[in-house]
Amino acid sequence: MSATADHAEERTNPAARLGFQPEQVVQEIGYDDDVDQELRESIEEVVGSELVDEDYDDVADAVVLWFRDDDGDLTDVLVDATTYIEEGGSILLLTPKTGRDGYVEPSDISEAATTAGLSASKSVSVGKDWSGSRLVTPKAAKSGKK
Repeated sequence: MSATADHAEERTNPAARLGFQPEQVVQEIGYDDDVDQELRESIEEVVGSELVDEDYDDVADAVVLWFRDDDGDLTDVLVDATTYIEEGGSILLLTPKTGRDGYVEPSDISEAATTAGLSASKSVSVGKDWSGSRLVTPKAAKSGKK
């Protein structure tokens, strides 16, 4: 595949744009019937395997975390999610967009991420109903590792 094709895929495939890589183990937390199936499928396409669920008993390279305002304490959920990932791994926090049921204020996301010891990137649209924030451990953020 040419470099041009790689860049085109990054623009059209949200999973590639979000930094997912082939052969990563990606654990999914917070799955429910409202999740964005197209995003899930694009992540599986990029990594080359199905997402593993909350019962996966090994560490993952990344976590996809679907979170709605009524899902409990975001800080606690993020702290728990960090125990599932490799050092230097990332968490893709997905929350409903403004005006959707379960919307989470960006300030709440920022505060919870900081309290959980994570660094947040800017929020990105990842579908019709969901926004995503890529969260990384401070060590990963300093080293530039994805």
